[in-house]
Amino acid sequence: MAIVPLSPIGSPRDQVCDDRTFAEYRETLGEREQTLDERRAKVHQGWGQKYLDRLHQRGKLSARERLAKLVDPGTELFEVGTFVNWGLKYGDRGLESPGAGVVTAFAQIEGRWCMVIANDNTVASGSWWPQTPEKIQRAQTMALRLRLPTIYLVDCSGLFLPEQSRSFPGGTGAGHIFKKNALLSAQGVPQIAGVFGDCIAGGGYMPIISDRVFMTEQAYMVIAGAALIKGAKSQKITSLDIGGPEVHVHRSGCADVRVPNDEVALDCIRAEVRKLPSTGADFYRHGRGPVEPLHPARELAGLIPPDHREVYDARQVLARLCDQSLFWELMPETGEEMIVGVGRVNGLYAGFIINRQGLVGDPEHPDRKRPAAILYRGGIAKISAFSRACNADGIPLIWLQDISGFDVGAEAEAQGLLGYGSSLIYTNSTNDVPMFTVLLRKASGAGYYAMSGLPYDPVVQLSTSISRLSVMEGRTLAIATYNTKLDDDFEIVTQDPKERAEIEAGMKATAERIEADMDPYVAGRQMDTDEIIRLEELRPWLGALVEMAYQNTGARRIKNPRIWSLHDLAVLSGQVR
Repeated sequence: MAIVPLSPIGSPRDQVCDDRTFAEYRETLGEREQTLDERRAKVHQGWGQKYLDRLHQRGKLSARERLAKLVDPGTELFEVGTFVNWGLKYGDRGLESPGAGVVTAFAQIEGRWCMVIANDNTVASGSWWPQTPEKIQRAQTMALRLRLPTIYLVDCSGLFLPEQSRSFPGGTGAGHIFKKNALLSAQGVPQIAGVFGDCIAGGGYMPIISDRVFMTEQAYMVIAGAALIKGAKSQKITSLDIGGPEVHVHRSGCADVRVPNDEVALDCIRAEVRKLPSTGADFYRHGRGPVEPLHPARELAGLIPPDHREVYDARQVLARLCDQSLFWELMPETGEEMIVGVGRVNGLYAGFIINRQGLVGDPEHPDRKRPAAILYRGGIAKISAFSRACNADGIPLIWLQDISGFDVGAEAEAQGLLGYGSSLIYTNSTNDVPMFTVLLRKASGAGYYAMSGLPYDPVVQLSTSISRLSVMEGRTLAIATYNTKLDDDFEIVTQDPKERAEIEAGMKATAERIEADMDPYVAGRQMDTDEIIRLEELRPWLGALVEMAYQNTGARRIKNPRIWSLHDLAVLSGQVR
């Protein structure tokens, strides 16, 4: 079969959800997303207006102002790592490092998707805090996986020295950034650096491996700054004298071009990106342009219940993410708890894997129903086969998680779920195709791993404001913790009032602590997820990521749809007769 049999999916909103329920869901989610907007705005302010004014007095732009001038007008920026270090305070003064003092974002420059890494020079002169190196490396890894040109806007005074022990040593310490520079270079990924100010120690090393280095008149790159030279060698000399553009453009050759100011440097960077090959996305659209879903994506905010215990129709989610609400579902009769298939996003094919919610049939006991959002044998085998086929065909994979974990118990063990799960883990660990993971709501236990959670290296993992990432729910964990104090019905055994009160208080405290740890901002702070987004932003994000996956022709296998392995899978599963 040469045709990809896309079929209509989904229903109008008023046939799926009544007005009152839709409004209630939107209101609850709206409150959480307002908090998200407020917290984003706080991170974007850096250390505030006072520090921004200082930059302007020196004739310099902030990192975000540079970004705004660098990207194509009217295009959207997709920032990652916004909430790294969120809420953490350092030292006796309780200093904060919004976004870990660096902005990392996917951006369109001259029509090409690029990764931009910009030191936030309003935050301790762009210095590196705990987790700043890891955030930069994560962005470099994304660029490497997608072969995206990488732009460094360098304005970095080196390590934030009071916290150096938490950012200098270790396998992902600051020096690992330079290894990533080298790996990008070794894979032929273009790197362009603009040097705009203080670039001391690691900040000086960061741009050097880049293919192009532009320096402004206020910029310098040094292993050690003037203060350290004065202390070590008793020489009175400025940092510009040591490593300014006069030195590095005209003498050392460590930079290529000397420019007067920030604006000219940004124009030069755009000119260099313009020389690179253009995107291959239009070629892979096969004459199809982007088309909005028939059922609007903005409706997701009223269709997915904020309470993780309530159910919804996963097919309605897909209908609001795929172009024209068209979808090719594969193996629908197998592993009913999972939906797998192909749809277009912005005119480009992508594979989707999503957890069904509610109750589904039990093939072992046809007279019974069992809860979905759990992985059973059929579902595991189904997503393993689909994942392998997409990898063989070069189709980027989107994992939409809302999962409670694996099936457990004697029957599950007898069916060999450990083995089937290991097969899935092997598949996801060895796939070459770009994979993107979204935590819609629940991301629990080994199910989070199996559905290509962050430990299995998706290029990007997104969370929503209602995501819950944990081994198990708070009450369940409290029961497990106090198991020896409970009977078979999970009731407290002791009749002693004092002891009973202590157990009740302990279980409550445990459950509350776990619930707090499941907050998506905790995951963002710890880099356990890449970005927290609004539900209405999900389709634009997926459109951008899928387009990036198709940008670079020849970088990976992309098969013509006529010869997809997925057609064979459909025949073998009895779907085509």
